[in-house]
Amino acid sequence: MTDSMTAPPPRVLPASLRSGPARGREHARRLTRNLLIALLVVVEVAPLLWLLLSSFKTQSEFVNDPAWSLPGKWDFHNYADAWTTGHVALYIRNSLLATAPSLALIIVLGTAAGFALEVMIWRGRHQVLLVFLLGIMVPSQMILLPLFRVYFQSGLSGTMWPLIVTYTAVGLPLTVFMMATYFRAVPREIFEAATLDGASMLTAFWRIGFPVVRNAVFTVALVQFFFIWNDLLVSLTFTTNDDLRTIQVGLLNFTGQYGETAYGPLFAAISTNVVGALVLYLLINQRIIKGLTAGAVKG
Repeated sequence: MTDSMTAPPPRVLPASLRSGPARGREHARRLTRNLLIALLVVVEVAPLLWLLLSSFKTQSEFVNDPAWSLPGKWDFHNYADAWTTGHVALYIRNSLLATAPSLALIIVLGTAAGFALEVMIWRGRHQVLLVFLLGIMVPSQMILLPLFRVYFQSGLSGTMWPLIVTYTAVGLPLTVFMMATYFRAVPREIFEAATLDGASMLTAFWRIGFPVVRNAVFTVALVQFFFIWNDLLVSLTFTTNDDLRTIQVGLLNFTGQYGETAYGPLFAAISTNVVGALVLYLLINQRIIKGLTAGAVKG
């Protein structure tokens, strides 16, 4: 009785055996999907290609020729002028000096706070997590003026510390929330087994918790890296010295005394900045995808 009432599963015919209208609809869907992918690739690649080609133009070509025209010759002097006269090397170094310590503090403190808020059991941890969530809602523009006064009165102006402290404080709320979410997916039996083996909470964090969420750490690190590296407002507010300007603020210096912009070196500097960040993303994109989709443990 059961076998007679149970309907067999529907058969899915391969595309070669389907009828004419079915094959036509399948080809139409495939063609539409391919066209959309091609359109997306063109939209993404065309501006980058235009930016790269424009970095080889001369000043006269920028002024007299249409914006979409190709360079008449490959003028590599733009990159030389950007690195020497435009001080791009100095600005990249300053960006690294501001980004590396800020990113290290954000990752270490944010991961530790996420571990403490999600894995450890203590009274008031949910309220503390809500405080970090409130920190995400505070616009950074509201705290710039009070921070500028605090840094000036404490004697930190004229150094990289205002940038490092501000980037760390602004990046921590989102990092703590994301890391707490990733730790929520980790089975508690792992930490219970470590405790039974005699591991302290600090050992469980460094040897178990941190390696388990390493893909999530790469994801959060990349998000925070692009936020810090591409920042203009905070850097423009707290860098009172030309020798401390980051790359985004330094790009504003490619303007002459009477407002004339040196387009060739400017496009060369922008290309250097964009291509460097793009190469970094391509090197670690697989870890980023794993961090976005997993955040848990294998097995």
